[in-house]
Order: sequence, then structure tokens, then C-alpha cells
Amino acid sequence: MTRGLFRIFVAVLTILGPVTTLPLLDSASAVAQPAGSGTSTNPKFLKLSLDSVTPTTVTTSSDSQLTVAGTVTNIGDRVVDDVSIRVQRAAAITAPAGLRATLRLDEVNYDVNGEFEDVAQRLNPGQRKQFTLSIPLRSESGATSLRITEPGVYPLLLNVNGEPAYGTQARLDDARFLLPVLGVPPALGDEAPPVSAPTDAPVATTLLWPLADRPRQVGGRPGSVDGKVELTDDELAASLGKGGRLDQLLAALEGTMNPGAGRGNADLASAVCLAVDPDLLLTVRAMTKGYRVLASPSDPDGATRAGAGAEQAQTWLDRLRALAGSMCTVALPFAQVDLTALAAVNDPALSARAINEPAEIIDSILATRSVRGVSLPDSGSIDHGAGVLLRSHGFGTAVLASTAAVPQGSVDWAQSSSESGQATTGANEIASTAEPAIPEVVRLPEITASQPTAPAPAPQVTGNPAPPVASSPTPAADPALHAVTFDIWSATALAAVGSNPPTPPFTPSRVRYDVTNDSRAARLQDALGAISWSALHPGANRSRSLLLAPPQQWGANRDEATALLRQVDQLLRGNLATARPFHDLVALPPDPQPYELDYLPQAAQDAVPDRFMPPVREQSRRITEMMRALVDVPEAEPTPHDFLTPLRDDLLRVLSLSDRRAGDAAPPDTFAQRRLDQNTRTMDKLYRSVTVLPPGGVYTLASEQSPLLLVARNDLPVAIRVSFRIEAPAETQITDPGEQQLPAHGSRSFQIPTEVSDSRNLVIPISLTTPEGVALGNPTQVSVRSNAYGKALAIITGCAALLLLLLAGRRLWRRFRGQPDPADEGFDPGTRRRVNRYRRARLRVLRAQEREREQEQLQETR
Repeated sequence: MTRGLFRIFVAVLTILGPVTTLPLLDSASAVAQPAGSGTSTNPKFLKLSLDSVTPTTVTTSSDSQLTVAGTVTNIGDRVVDDVSIRVQRAAAITAPAGLRATLRLDEVNYDVNGEFEDVAQRLNPGQRKQFTLSIPLRSESGATSLRITEPGVYPLLLNVNGEPAYGTQARLDDARFLLPVLGVPPALGDEAPPVSAPTDAPVATTLLWPLADRPRQVGGRPGSVDGKVELTDDELAASLGKGGRLDQLLAALEGTMNPGAGRGNADLASAVCLAVDPDLLLTVRAMTKGYRVLASPSDPDGATRAGAGAEQAQTWLDRLRALAGSMCTVALPFAQVDLTALAAVNDPALSARAINEPAEIIDSILATRSVRGVSLPDSGSIDHGAGVLLRSHGFGTAVLASTAAVPQGSVDWAQSSSESGQATTGANEIASTAEPAIPEVVRLPEITASQPTAPAPAPQVTGNPAPPVASSPTPAADPALHAVTFDIWSATALAAVGSNPPTPPFTPSRVRYDVTNDSRAARLQDALGAISWSALHPGANRSRSLLLAPPQQWGANRDEATALLRQVDQLLRGNLATARPFHDLVALPPDPQPYELDYLPQAAQDAVPDRFMPPVREQSRRITEMMRALVDVPEAEPTPHDFLTPLRDDLLRVLSLSDRRAGDAAPPDTFAQRRLDQNTRTMDKLYRSVTVLPPGGVYTLASEQSPLLLVARNDLPVAIRVSFRIEAPAETQITDPGEQQLPAHGSRSFQIPTEVSDSRNLVIPISLTTPEGVALGNPTQVSVRSNAYGKALAIITGCAALLLLLLAGRRLWRRFRGQPDPADEGFDPGTRRRVNRYRRARLRVLRAQEREREQEQLQETR
């Protein structure tokens, strides 16, 4: 009987499916997955999002109650009744990895629970409800509270329960966030004193403030004097305008770095360093002069329209210039170029443009003096080749993730532990595992440069006052490269702040998940907690240094950026941290233990594909060869540098890491290939613009030594040096005219000495090259015909002259001796006299006619 009932029960479940199984599940089996875990549940009935936390950071002077506000939304297809929410707390984070791992802990680990509070009796599909909950931080009387009695960073969870139609009461979603507690305020109504965090070991703090954007300029456009730059879209104008991303990042700094705000803000200002992309500055400056925007970003050769952001660009640039003049500034690599790919291309001119010239660009446009000799790779990780590239170009320091440099001999162990062993570690173990301390500056003895390259020349930036000449990065006394390490956990949390948050490549795979499932308020709380953790945990074996490094394309808005700046300021004012200027951090001596680079696997996966390296190398070589042939004419514009440098910048944008962390490599690969194709077509056109003109028809030489007349044309806006390549046949001898110069947008005729020993039609191939032998234009052929008859004519002419000389001599000899010439025998003397008179008369007539013609010409002239 029992077995039969069981079979009937199974059959009913099979037919009715999950709709009828839900009522039979207990509350534990209906638990939803964490919102930030990166996993999804199906079905999912409610979506819980955090809107605000008050206070965002708890101090001894804060309110004794925590208030959270949020929104719960019915995203399912059925009604949910009896919706209630409570606040839960887990233990304080004791290891840096816990800043990320605790956000994936199961709900049972949040064992300090508040009371459930009703939010809505019923939520229909699509309906949402806002709520506010308050709970005491602590209570000495035993009342319900979060029981926070010591400073620290605490993980909190909002747990929403409800009863879906055809179901029972269950946990349907949750929202997790971190709460930094710098001090515990006195409990409400109790006599317990406040508890402050220890301030005997403040952490030396430095904050990088990145200003960068994805490459916007259309590829394949050389420089010009009056031409307007073309952008792929006008999104940058919106970003620079009021309320835009770059406007808000700058406004947050302006509002916090008020010079009249006292010592606290002065300390904060010394701890912050602007990190600016030179490609962004060049684009913004070009926008101030007027620009065009593609009607369709996918059609770079299509129609364009006028850009609308010239005024916004000028305003933003003026604000940045004023701010940069009073604080630390450092240049980012050009267009967030992939330094590993740049090293693989191995082109000195391209490398100098990417890493040496950015500091000069920043200084000239912002009229400041930036920090030199320091490189900030976008991925936070480089391979050996990129390290050698930096050191060879005079860079003594690279800013890397704390996991991108490991003690010598431990690379294999570090990679295996990150890819295999740690991937199976539970979230509880990760959160409590103490990681080895990484010094703030380490030495990489394997990365040296025995022969540093010469400093790159300063770019010729027009339209701005020339700043004081800045020296190139001075190689450190230590031949090895140094690495300044930043905290990966705070950097991961900072990257999650704002819109379109990426997961950085240095975030360990064991704690990588899609943070977009969390609300912006929750992600901001996580960042505040990550910033505060080091200041609250002065471990004996832990470095008391903190370098905060947000992603270079940071999406934080003004409120979020201001909250982060105020958090750092609060740590400084509370003596939990001290301000360390960026240049002081770079100047620190390295740890005595030798380290080596560990190129992170995720960084290698996000890198620019290898297939772009050969064509980029080839195009850069062609640009360099043409640059050597162009002539810098005084007071002539554009200069060779201004003309060809935009094309070299295109190649760096091909190697950009921008937008390569979205999980889909197809769009950035498409944009890179399109830009590379445009650059190739433009270089082909430039090389064809200098050519020798075909004469059209057969060229006839008046004599065997007549010069060959040729015309060469230069359609480039810059003068160029050329050489003729003439493949002379055996019957001709053509003198090489040597190196010649063609004017900009002009042509020039050349008389080339030529000797032809044959009267036949000869075909002579002629082309132009650079002085180094690189072909220019299209080769042409000249058909030449000479009136000379060669050696036979010379022999006949010589024999005739000799015969004439002999006959004349014979006649004179006989006349002198008074003997008649036999040739005159039979010739009547009378006839001879008549012939002589006729000749003299005819000569007089010819002379008279000649005088008449001269008089007529004289009259016409008058």
C-alpha cells in the first residue's frame, strides 16, 4: 500500500512539474542564491537591491542605529505574498581576501540576525516596493541588534522572504554589502563607552585618480593645418559635458580639493595623483578647435556631421589644467596600450611614442611637470618582454598588482595555486586565509637594460605655450626594474564602483563573478570597506602602505567618487592613515628579497591577439621610413612630425586594452582591424602621392648627348627628399642626379645628363624612391629616340672631312705653283665670270631682304 501511494505521488509530480513541487519543499530548499555570486536561480521571484546605507561608515560619533533603504521588485510571473526583510551580519573580515570572498558566503554564515519586518502584503508581477529598515549597532541590554562591539569591516546581508503563489514561505533573494566600522558609538540608552580603532600604526595611503577614455579618433587621418579631427561618435562630448563621466570625476576632485578647506584637505591632496591618458588630452584639445563626427561609426569613409562638444571640451580642459597645476600628475601609457603587445611588436619609434612621449604631452597641454620614470600598465600585469621594454626606455618603476610580482622561484607555484588548487577552495576558507604580505616596492633583478635607448624627442605640440623642457626619465642607479605594488582587493572593489564595472584581470579566478547583479549602492559600500580594511588591521607581518588604483576607464559618478575621497580623508583625519605622495612612494627603496614577474593568466587572456603584431610592425616601419624622407622646412606647416604622428597613434590604438574586459572580444577586435585597415590604405595613398610623371609618347633627343627631361610631382603637404631609380639599357649612359627635394603640393623638372649610342627607340624604366631606397609612387617607362647614328656616322663624317681637306690642299698647291687644275679643264673663262657676277648679285639681294625683315621686326617691337 505504501509503495503504491509513493508511485502515485511520483506520477503526480512528473505531470504537474515544479509548480506543484514548490509547496512540498521546505524553506531551506527554496533558498535563493546570493545576488552577487554570479549564479542564477530559475525560477526567481523577487529582486532585492540596496539603495542607501546610513551611515555609510560607522564612527564613534555616528548614529547608534544603522538604517538601510532598498527596493524589492517582483520579477516573476506570479504574485508573492507576505514579503518581509531582515538584516543579518557575518563575522568581521580578518583577511584581505575576505573583502571579496565573504560576499559569496552562504546565508547561514550571516549568523547575527535582526527581526523580519513586513514590507508588503502582496507584490504582483512587475510591482516594486521601497522599504527602510533600522537596527541598533549594539545593545548592552540584550535587545535585537547587530552586536558590533569592535571596529572592523563587517559583511551584512538583507534577506527577503515571501510566499509565492502555489508555494510556501521561503528566502527568495538577498543583497550583500560591507560596512566599515572605524569606531563603535555608544549604545542608545546604555552607558557603554565608544570604542575607537587603534591609531598607533597608520597606513601610508596613496590614491591614483585616473582620467582616460576609449580611443575616439577615426583611423587613417594624417595631420593637417586646417583640417578638423574626426571622431567615431560624440559620446566624449557627453562625457565632458555637465553630468558626464569625465565631468563628474573632475568635479569630485574639485569639490574635495578646495584649497581653503584646511589641513585635512591638504593632506588628501598630497595623497592623490592624477593619472591622465595622453590620447584623451590630444582628442579633447582637437575638439576645442572644432571637429566632425561620423554619421555611422561602422562606416569610417561615410558622411560626417559637425560635433557639438567644442565648448564642453574647452571648459573641461581648462578645469583640468587648473587642477593639475596644484597636485601630482602622472601620464598613463598612450591609449591604454597593451605593453606586452607593444614589446612583441618591437618597434623603437612606436614604443617611444607609447611610453616616453606621454609625459611630454601631459606637460605641454596641462602646463605642469608630471612624475617621470614610472609606467602604469592598464592590466596591472606585464610579461618579461614588457619589463625589458620599459627598462630599456629609461623607466625605473612599474606600478603592478600585488600578485603580478612574486618571490623568485615561485612563479610556477603561484600560477598552479591560482588556477587549480584555489579554484576548489570554499568561500569560508578563502575569507579566513591569510595571504603573504607583499612589500610596497620590490626589485626585479631579471629585468635590466644594458643599453638604454636614447631619449625620444619631445613631440611638437602646436597651439600651446611651450613649457619648460622636461628631461627624459633618468635611469635609476639600480639597473633592475622596480615594481610598486597596489592592493588587488581594494582595486577590485574600486573597479566595481559605477556604471559598466569590469572585473580586473588581477582579480583571482576563485572570487571572480558578475558584480552587475549587485546595486551601485552595495558596490560603493564594498569599496568603502576595502579602502578601510588595511587601516583597521595593523598586522605585524603586513605592509603599512596602501596604493589605491581604480581602473583607468573608471565609471564612478560624482557622488560615488566624492564618497570615496571623503573616506580616505576620514581615515587621514582619524589618524588611521597618513598621506604619502606618489613620488615619495616611487622613491622608496625596494624590499631586499628578489622578485620576478608573474604574467597573470587572465591578463594574457584579455591581451591584444597576436595576429595584430605583424601588420602593426609593418605599418610602423613604413611610417618611420617616410618620416626620414620628409623635410622639415622652417615656418612651413604641417611639419613631418605633425603630419605622420597621428598615423603612428592609430597603431597604438590598435593595441589598446580598452573594452577588452567585457567578456566579448569580437567588438574590440573588429574596431582594431578596421583602424588597421584604414591606416594601411592611408599609407598606401601617401606613398603613391610622390611619383614621376610619364612623358606621354616618344621622347626624341636632339643629339646623342641631349639631357633627358623628367617631371616629378609631390602631392603631400610636406616637402620630401627623393632619388631617381633609372634602369638604363646598355645603349645609354645616364648620370645619376643624386638626392633631390620636391616641394609640398608641387612638381619639379629635372634635366638628367644622358648619352645615347643608338638611334632606335629605347624603353627606359624610371621610378622614385626615398634616399634609403623605399619605392615611391608608380614606376613609369620613357620611350627615347635619338637623332644620332652612332659610330658609322662618325666614321663617314671623318672620312669626308679628310677628303675635302686633301682636295682643297691640292687645289691651293697648284694655284701657288701657277699650274692649272685639271678639274678646271674645259671650263670657259667667260662663263666663269658670268657665274661669279650672278652669285654676287644674289648675295646682295639676300642681304637686302634680311635688312627689310629686321626693320619690320623692329617696327613691330616698337
